[in-house]
Amino acid sequence: MATMRDRYGELALEMVRNSRQPKRITHDAIFQESNLKNRALINRILDDLVQPGSTVVGADHILELHQRCKAGEPGLLLLEHYSNFDIPCFFYLMHRLGPRYAEAAEAVVAMAAMKLNEESKFVLAFTEAYTRIVIYPGRALEQAVDGPQGDEEARKAKLINMSAMREMVRCKNNGRIVLLFPTGTRYRPGVPDSKRILRAVDTYIKGFRNAVFVGIAGNVLLVNPQAEMAEDYINPDTVTFAAGPVIPCSEFRNAARNGAPPELSTKDAVAEAVGRQLDEMHQVAESARAASSGSRPTG
Repeated sequence: MATMRDRYGELALEMVRNSRQPKRITHDAIFQESNLKNRALINRILDDLVQPGSTVVGADHILELHQRCKAGEPGLLLLEHYSNFDIPCFFYLMHRLGPRYAEAAEAVVAMAAMKLNEESKFVLAFTEAYTRIVIYPGRALEQAVDGPQGDEEARKAKLINMSAMREMVRCKNNGRIVLLFPTGTRYRPGVPDSKRILRAVDTYIKGFRNAVFVGIAGNVLLVNPQAEMAEDYINPDTVTFAAGPVIPCSEFRNAARNGAPPELSTKDAVAEAVGRQLDEMHQVAESARAASSGSRPTG
């Protein structure tokens, strides 16, 4: 199976030359606006990989979320995560639906792990095509604090994440939609922990007025667990996103707590509820994809 480097290496080199964001993350380089030159090159790749029938089901719910954000109601977009091309495909398909949907997509700011900047110039060139706020993820910090530079890394993480939270508050109060992958990592078959919802998702939900959950069926870039994104496997496919209705965050949290066993903490109860909601939207996406392509759902 061909890899990203095999098929699109020349385009990637052009994107690296266009790259303008720093490879090393510091607390004063957290908000990174999209690089539209690289976005255009990624869209050329997606023209090749995204197959007919691909779409965003329930896209009007995202329009509603956007309108509510502009009216002063902070909104959160919670997506399943299978691929480094989840965000590119989402933007690509929203733009194909028309100007109002494109405007809503361009309001999206993704919370992104710093390794997407620091892993390689190749990964950074793709990542910076979409606006994001860079964070130092808890999983990475847990590993780093056990090393010889543990105290220094803890201080670095604190500064980065404080800056990230300030940027997130600024964005959500200025009509932007904040996008979050609740697992914090891509799902990898055979690794159940990669689909576990992070407990920290409760903190985000608590800080927003409304949320939309989005399931994904289909994947044009398969994870290569042995290497970085350049060696991920390309996979032309029909991709369907399914967006659910706008849900008030306070109601979602209350329902999660009230429906959970008393010994379960609020963070765990909310994380489990988020997982169930995303599983439900995944089935909606699979059914819609099967209907458009004439195939049977895969999961």
